[in-house]
Amino acid sequence: MSEETQLIDLAVQGDRGAFTALVEMNQERLFASMIQVTGSPDEAEEVVQEAFIRAFLKLDTFQRNSQFFTWLYRIAFNSALTRKRRNRARVSLDHWRESNGLEVTDPADAVDEPMLRQERVNLVRAAIQILSEDHRAILVLREMQERSYEDIAEILQISIGTVRSRLSRARNQLKVTLEAMDNEEDATPGSDSPT
Repeated sequence: MSEETQLIDLAVQGDRGAFTALVEMNQERLFASMIQVTGSPDEAEEVVQEAFIRAFLKLDTFQRNSQFFTWLYRIAFNSALTRKRRNRARVSLDHWRESNGLEVTDPADAVDEPMLRQERVNLVRAAIQILSEDHRAILVLREMQERSYEDIAEILQISIGTVRSRLSRARNQLKVTLEAMDNEEDATPGSDSPT
């Protein structure tokens, strides 16, 4: 019997120390995962705290046909989605880009390769945040967290076929969004377009 299994058994029986140990074993990994889902360390921290509270309250419902972390991740992921739905105020692309420092004020300053690479990473992150929740979730789980189709299906409680079709649609939507963002950047006054 693994240490985690023993801790789960003890926690189900009401041992708070065992649950605290489970939290310590999974907290960093869950936090890192939720940063990718929420896009914000502060939001991720709140989601993780909420997930651990819910896990503690529902620990007796944990069915051992999946890993504890997968169950915990599903709770946190659902919590993040619920919070996003509650705070549905969608931020405009321009505001998002400005708040994340994506506007290049002087094109001559953008020559530095690492800076260009970082700008591209930021652009992809911005594009992912614009996608629907379903598309964002699939992309984060598969591309950023490198989860298997089986894991994604279990976490999102959908079939593997649905995972594949949503992932395909999400990749296409991301491509379209990135192209639109690139075109918008090219049309910005002060860009290097010929006059």
